[in-house]
Amino acid sequence: MIKATALRRPQLTAIQITLIVALGGLLLGYDAGVVATSQMYFTQYFSFTPAQQGWVIGSAGYGCFLGAISAGYLTTALSRKYSLVLGAVLYMISALGSGVADSLSELVSYRIILGLSIGMIAMTAPMYIAEVSPSSIRGKMVTYYQLAMVVGFIVPFIVSYLITTGDSSYLQRVSSGWRLMFWSELVPALTFLCLLFAIPHSPRWLMLRGRDRQAQSVLKQLASDKQEAQTEYQLIAESLVETSVPARKLLFKSGLGFALFLGIMLAIFQQATGIAAILIYSGEIFSQALGYGPEQALKPQLWVSAVNLIFTFVAIYTVDSWGRKPLLILGTLGMLLGLLALALSIYTQQMGILSLMGVLLFVGAFAMSMGPVVWVMLAEIFPNNVRSLAMSIVIGAQCLVSAFVTNGFPILQKSTFNEVMFKGALPYFIFASICLLAMLFVWRLVPETKGKTLEEMGQLWQSRRNAQRELS
Repeated sequence: MIKATALRRPQLTAIQITLIVALGGLLLGYDAGVVATSQMYFTQYFSFTPAQQGWVIGSAGYGCFLGAISAGYLTTALSRKYSLVLGAVLYMISALGSGVADSLSELVSYRIILGLSIGMIAMTAPMYIAEVSPSSIRGKMVTYYQLAMVVGFIVPFIVSYLITTGDSSYLQRVSSGWRLMFWSELVPALTFLCLLFAIPHSPRWLMLRGRDRQAQSVLKQLASDKQEAQTEYQLIAESLVETSVPARKLLFKSGLGFALFLGIMLAIFQQATGIAAILIYSGEIFSQALGYGPEQALKPQLWVSAVNLIFTFVAIYTVDSWGRKPLLILGTLGMLLGLLALALSIYTQQMGILSLMGVLLFVGAFAMSMGPVVWVMLAEIFPNNVRSLAMSIVIGAQCLVSAFVTNGFPILQKSTFNEVMFKGALPYFIFASICLLAMLFVWRLVPETKGKTLEEMGQLWQSRRNAQRELS
């Protein structure tokens, strides 16, 4: 007779669970890649103005804000796991609808639904990964989310070549290729949805809901031995002592208000430095700076994607050894130099290899710093009992800034003021100045969090607050 235990589903390791949840990042990157490869074509198909073009692309960011804010409640009430499931379902609805949209309002409506999905996933996936990862490798584990995002961004370029080939490829992309690109999002979304049912609930969420026995079972599955699982269980239990106090009040106790400020500013800087605009509008940027026509736009975008991927691996292999803060400072310096090279080459009308190197330096520096490291820090700086609420606020701010950047970039880029006074370089000078502010901010205010458990983070903020009281 076969024992009942033999019929149980095989238990996944922490790394396997992380790789599944990191696919949420692939969905985010895949959609960004789809928009980057198709926005010039659906803009021409519908004859959008720069304002309408920006509204279509930026509308997802406004939906993302709503999704992130609602995820603060959903990840506590519904669970981290089922919030991800809901996000995957909304993503599929958006993919279907965007492909059949036949007007500005329809396309915007489905992009807002896409934003709701992205907001939920962007807030929940890094948080879940951080909650199931050992502190010694948590940085690397969370950067897998960014790696998946980068890989997701590359795939649509390959798909675009496959679905529209031959001499009439440009006309195909304008007439129907962009619709096929949106529909292609169904494949990774359905894969992600199915795999989510194999992962367990976060042990920290289970303990928040009073399901301690299930939490212990999951911790034993994730830990290397029973002693490690028991130690982690005790740390979580101690960190949840104040759960009777509303999270919105706890956020402004024990120095957590400063942690929230840091999280919001890091999220804002990540997007305000212009990465979304550079990636999504890279075809138009290369057309301006290198003279590529629309039909050749995919080639230089692949260079950007390759650099993005390579330097993400740099972050993966250094974030837990070098630390978060050194990578952020070094990366923002590289981003600043890359943007200045691009801006000055355009302003002096010396476009060419310097413009290309500026873009690639900016993207590579972002990929090893502000991209993955910010996600790591956002996932780890908040204690268990306020993490859902804090992350929803932080990711909401991030989504709004991303929406402002992607919405406003084509308007500013094609404005008379930019063309006459700055010869097209104004957006890049603005992004460069924000990089400088970000570098100074990290250097002066951001603490190093390498190697600390999620429970120790609360003690870090408490110690900082006590030190400030003694000084005053």
